[in-house]
Amino acid sequence: MTTTTAVPAGAAPIKRARRTLSVPMILLIIAGGLALFSLVRVISGADDLTSVGQVSGALQLAVPIGLAGLGGLWAERAGVINIGLEGMMILGTWFGAWAGYQWGPWTGVAVGIIGGALGGLLHAIMTVTFNVNHIVSGVAINILAVGATRYLSDFTFAEAPGGSSKQSPRIDAITEITIPGLSDALADLQAKHWFFVSDLAGVLGGLVTNLSLLTVIALLLVPATWWVLWRTGFGLRLRSCGENAVAAESLGVNVYKYKYIAVIVSGALAGLGGAFLAIVSTGIYQEGQTGGRGYIGLAAMIFGNWMPGGLALGAGLFGFTDSLKLRGGAENVHAMLLLLAILLVLVFAWQLYKRKHWQAGICLGVSGLLFAWYGLTDALPSQFVDAAPYVTTLLVLALSAQRLRPPKVIGQPYKKGQGK
Repeated sequence: MTTTTAVPAGAAPIKRARRTLSVPMILLIIAGGLALFSLVRVISGADDLTSVGQVSGALQLAVPIGLAGLGGLWAERAGVINIGLEGMMILGTWFGAWAGYQWGPWTGVAVGIIGGALGGLLHAIMTVTFNVNHIVSGVAINILAVGATRYLSDFTFAEAPGGSSKQSPRIDAITEITIPGLSDALADLQAKHWFFVSDLAGVLGGLVTNLSLLTVIALLLVPATWWVLWRTGFGLRLRSCGENAVAAESLGVNVYKYKYIAVIVSGALAGLGGAFLAIVSTGIYQEGQTGGRGYIGLAAMIFGNWMPGGLALGAGLFGFTDSLKLRGGAENVHAMLLLLAILLVLVFAWQLYKRKHWQAGICLGVSGLLFAWYGLTDALPSQFVDAAPYVTTLLVLALSAQRLRPPKVIGQPYKKGQGK
């Protein structure tokens, strides 16, 4: 005997709960992706595609983007759009370098966090207290950060030994950790270029070789953010401000307080990303060194659907493509054409299974063009190689746009007392 539940006429259909991937399924997907990379490496001969150096470089390039994205996640989960991440990163680079070359790298990290938090505080005052348009406020902070750091550099770094009006003196390095024995064994195994096994060794080797302590802290901030925002009462109240601020206030939540906390933490994380750039990535402050990473972090957050895990994946994707450009250059990026072509063939098969015929046709056509491009060329123009990380980011955002679900009241003005 079966029972059915009647749905009243005119009622909205009941939405099915989102299915979450199990741990074995996630591991299977990761293994499949690594096998695909291994196949492309064997066919193309681009042996640096999954090397220890490639993975290590990708991780270092991904961390500042991921920290900026985490900053955006905190602010936007509370309902505040933070276009000012780029400016907050710029403040983090300058303050981190200014304190770092004088009092050591860890002091620089702390002061860089404070510099970014000050930018977050300014953004919170303008958007939460005075209801300034969030986009206008963020752009203003970006412009202010560029002007302020340029002005400050003229009478700080320009007067310091080894510095100039556009760069700081050299900053001492933060301790790097390498697991002895394991690191060498994985590097030796990766150098054999065996299918899948060497690629797995290269990925693991990149995670245990010359890893900055600040990188470890940054990686731990991803699960820490997930735990705070999704497993604590504080996180529930903060997220409620981005979903329905009026309802949250009616239940006793101090919406202003949580928005302020979220945006200041957002600025602090972006500032940490800036300090990482100046202290770990380059060991020096240089004017314009953020290179738009605040905006790319925002894009990574959107790609990740406002979730920490997806954000980390998006940051890793950009870091990986950026590292390909630096290691092996045209050869590695040329191999990525083959990878994209094979991926589009898999998407073609999936779209056919879902009976989306015209989408399947587009995937097959683009895949054929990529196969032809790969087969008819030996290298790519340097301009394309330089643009590859940005093109990849745009393509991923375009393909993921249909499944995005931002917080409901993000960017909307809110005045205290609306819930009463």
